[in-house]
Amino acid sequence: MKTYEYAGAPFSQPRSHPWTDVAGDPSARYYDFAACPQLIRTALEDFRPLERFPAIEEFYGLLERVNHQKSLLASNDCALSAPHPNAGNQVKAALECSGRLMLLYRDLAQNTRKNRVAWLKTAFHHQLSHLDPKFALGMIGTSLVPVRYLALPEDAQLGEQLMLSFWAFGDTEATTMQNLARLFKNLTQAARAVSARIVQGD
Repeated sequence: MKTYEYAGAPFSQPRSHPWTDVAGDPSARYYDFAACPQLIRTALEDFRPLERFPAIEEFYGLLERVNHQKSLLASNDCALSAPHPNAGNQVKAALECSGRLMLLYRDLAQNTRKNRVAWLKTAFHHQLSHLDPKFALGMIGTSLVPVRYLALPEDAQLGEQLMLSFWAFGDTEATTMQNLARLFKNLTQAARAVSARIVQGD
């Protein structure tokens, strides 16, 4: 499927891990899904209104895999917009939905090593580029964003995280969400393969 490096909105200041709040949305907060996986299906305010679509269950399964106790990765943040008019011209479709998933190494110190986070980005590109080559109605962009890891010593906190931005398209709400489900299935398969490579010491 289609992947590319995505500049996205600039992050002039490092985000925090764990983060505590979101400007303009006091209800948003960080949840440690590795410690409390049961919250995956109750705490994601962007996803719950769309739970009637199988794509959301696919995403919950992805989060469970990423945050599993045997995983070497974890998630930090995610977001989703409901299907809305497609404002771009890259894909000919009436509607689009989009979102993001932030990933990091469970071993926080690994995220302060530029070569390790760069490897993670490249590994996801490699795995996704070999999956579902005929899928043209979904795409994933990768970005590295600065993060301050508050649990590390104060002089060794600055690092990065991998942000996976995603888009799915369709001419109806139903087909857009079907394509989002397909995208999440591909991303889950890629996450499984990348995690295996981490275990093997790449």
